[in-house]
Amino acid sequence: MESSEAPVVLMLGLPEGALGGIDLLSFTTTPRFRGVKGISTGLHFAFASPTTAFSERHGIWFDITNNGNPPDVIVTQWDAASEALVRITDETEILRQRANLGSIWNGLTPYRQEVAKTEGDDVEVSSDWSTLTASITPTLLSRLLGNGADWKVSSANSSRRDLEDIPGLVDQDLDLQPGEELHFLPIDLKQTWREGATGRERTDAAQDRSWALNNLTHNPLEIIGELQFCFLMILTINNFSCLEQWKRLLTLLFTCKSAVAEQPDLFIAAIAALRIQLQHCKDAEGGLIDLADEGGSLLKSLLVRFRKGLTGLDAIDVQDVVDELDDLEEYLKQEYGWQFGGSFAKTGLLELEDGEQVRMDTTAFDEDDETGEFAPQVVDLTPEQAKLLGVQDEVDLPQTLTRTSDESEDNQDLEDMDSRY
Repeated sequence: MESSEAPVVLMLGLPEGALGGIDLLSFTTTPRFRGVKGISTGLHFAFASPTTAFSERHGIWFDITNNGNPPDVIVTQWDAASEALVRITDETEILRQRANLGSIWNGLTPYRQEVAKTEGDDVEVSSDWSTLTASITPTLLSRLLGNGADWKVSSANSSRRDLEDIPGLVDQDLDLQPGEELHFLPIDLKQTWREGATGRERTDAAQDRSWALNNLTHNPLEIIGELQFCFLMILTINNFSCLEQWKRLLTLLFTCKSAVAEQPDLFIAAIAALRIQLQHCKDAEGGLIDLADEGGSLLKSLLVRFRKGLTGLDAIDVQDVVDELDDLEEYLKQEYGWQFGGSFAKTGLLELEDGEQVRMDTTAFDEDDETGEFAPQVVDLTPEQAKLLGVQDEVDLPQTLTRTSDESEDNQDLEDMDSRY
C-alpha cells in the first residue's frame, strides 16, 4: 500500500482558502487538503494561517527520522478558537490517524520543494531546503524555542530584548507566555569587551568584535544554525524578532578581524549560508529583506568593512574566506548591481540638470573616519580632571580630547580616563 511507504505530515482542520505551507513552499488550501506525503528525512517546518493575507502565522518544526517501520506520521490540527496549528502527541490519536491514511491518501499533497525559474528557454530547478537548514539541529531548536520537543513558533514569538525596544510598552506587556519567548544567543553590540576592560582594550574590542564572538558560545556551529533558523522564520512566518537577531548576528560576524584567522571555517560557513539566503530574499513577503537600493545599506557597509579587515591578515586559511567572499560579492553584483572595492573620491563636482555644478562630499563607509556609533566626541576637562591626568600647566593641556561614544557615560571612572590618556 502506498501510504505505508513514505512519511506523512497531517494538517487537519484547515479552513478552505487558508494559507498552508511546508518548508519553502506555501499554498492556498482546498476542501480536500489533509496534509503532505512523501516527506524526506530531516528537519522540516509546516506552517499555516487562517488567510493568505498578512496575519499571524503559526508553525511547527518536526524531525523525520525514518528509523522504524511503519514510517513517521506527524499529526497537526488547526485550532479554530486560537487560530493556531497544534501538534497532536497522543499516541492513541496518532495510531487512529495512521490507520485512516488509506481513506485520505488522495487528499495528501506530494512533498516537493523544486521551484522552476525560467530564463529564456532554460528552466532552472533548485531545491535548497537541506542546505538552508544544514546547521539546524534538534538541540538548537529546543534551546531557541524553550519548549522541549514541541517546536512550535509563530509570527508573534519574540525575544525579551526585542520587546523592550518597542516604544509604548509597559512592564505588563513585556510578560511572555510559556512557549512564546525566543531564546537567542545574547549579543550586545554596545559592549563587545570583557568586564573590567578599560582604555585601549575597550577601543580595540569595539573596532574588532572578535572577543565577543569567541565568547558567545562554545559551539560555533550554533551561530550558523541560529542564523539559518532566524532567516527561515523571516521567510515563512514574517517573524520580526528573528529579523532583528539575523541582523545582529551578521553585524557581529562581519565586524570581526582576528577571529577570521582563528576560526576561518566559521566565516566560510557564515558567508556560504548568507549567499544562499540572499538568493531567497525575494521570496520574503512585505519587504522584510529588501536588498534593492538603500534597503541593503547595512549589509553593504558590513561587507565593505569586513573586506577591509581581511587585508591585514596573513594566515593562509584566510584565503578560503576571501574566495567565499568573492563569490558572495559577485552574486550581489550580478543580481543587484552592487559595487565593491576600488578607490572612491570623497569629494567631487556634481552637475545638475540646469548645468550648475555643486561640490559634494560622499558618505561612503570608512572605518578610519570613526563615523556613526563610534564617532569621536569632544570632552571638556575640569581643572581637577586635568590634574589627575598629569597635566600641570595650561600650556600642556590639549584644546580637545576625544573618546568614542561607547565611553560617553556621565559617570566615567577617573581611573579609566587615566589609563586611556
